[in-house]
Amino acid sequence: MSEFILEVENLKKWFPIKRSLGELLRGQRRWVRAVDGISFKIKQGEAFGLIGESGCGKTTTGKLIMKLLEPTDGQIVFKEKDVTCLNSEELQEYRRGVQMIFQDPYASMNPRFRIREVLSEPLYIHKIGTTEKEKMKLAAKALQEVKLTPPEEFMDRYPHMLSGGQRQRVATARTLILSPSFVVADEPVSMVDLSTRAELLQMMKEVQHVLGLTYLYITHDLSTARYFTDRIAVMYLGKIIEMGSADEVIDHALHPYTKALIAAVPEPVSGKVGIIKEVPIKGEIPSAAEIPQGCRFHPRCLYAKPECWDQEEPELFEAEPGHFVACRRYKEIKKDSINEKVG
Repeated sequence: MSEFILEVENLKKWFPIKRSLGELLRGQRRWVRAVDGISFKIKQGEAFGLIGESGCGKTTTGKLIMKLLEPTDGQIVFKEKDVTCLNSEELQEYRRGVQMIFQDPYASMNPRFRIREVLSEPLYIHKIGTTEKEKMKLAAKALQEVKLTPPEEFMDRYPHMLSGGQRQRVATARTLILSPSFVVADEPVSMVDLSTRAELLQMMKEVQHVLGLTYLYITHDLSTARYFTDRIAVMYLGKIIEMGSADEVIDHALHPYTKALIAAVPEPVSGKVGIIKEVPIKGEIPSAAEIPQGCRFHPRCLYAKPECWDQEEPELFEAEPGHFVACRRYKEIKKDSINEKVG
């Protein structure tokens, strides 16, 4: 039996752009390449992080795995079964084992539903529980798992009657009520304050160990990714450009884009306010409809040379044991960084 619960191979999702009359007459077609050929594997019981700027394709990747979107190309294998194309019965069975925590818990809940109805809805869909009493017992157990106790105090409330942290816990409880083995967590703590964020992540870790869950954790926050995940993949313009253990990627980043993300994280300095750090990156992220030639990061890279755009796009390869990068010049850049520090 494979040690990997999920395997993604050359996954793509391209969205067609509305064409002008001239393009229609010429038979031309353009695409937004939201996810542009990514491959990764997630081990059973692992927390795998997908990080990057807004618009890099990480949420689209999560939706593809959840089967909320159909891929343009590529393959998704879950528990050694190809789930790239599923019929309606297979899809319902798949979604019972693979659930998602959405970024905005308020938007993902029906505001007219009480919490008891929010939690029992998946049970009705998947025909779990024979009586109403049994369904409410499962709902109460799910609330206890996410530390909303006593559950009776929350059952008859509406979503607007809860705090942001409580709503996120209810959203997590709704995900766990089906006893999934794999959870796609899309920015699950971005809508709450820092203190609540730490509590929620700790709760998610505890639930992971108790229930044996596997997470795909999607975020732009490197600090939470380091705390919560075992391995990290960094995405840029629809591609994975670096991948490895969380500590290795953050402490010893090889790709210039990853280095820029790390440099952008604010650090508190005693007695100093309003300090803006210089981030080693330039310009804005290009459109996913106009992917640059060669290395797609070269227009923003401070280390770019003609070879970066004249040659084919670099593929992700194992630069160091367990540490992958898509950059031809990573050794030179690493050497220059060391020399700058020494100087």
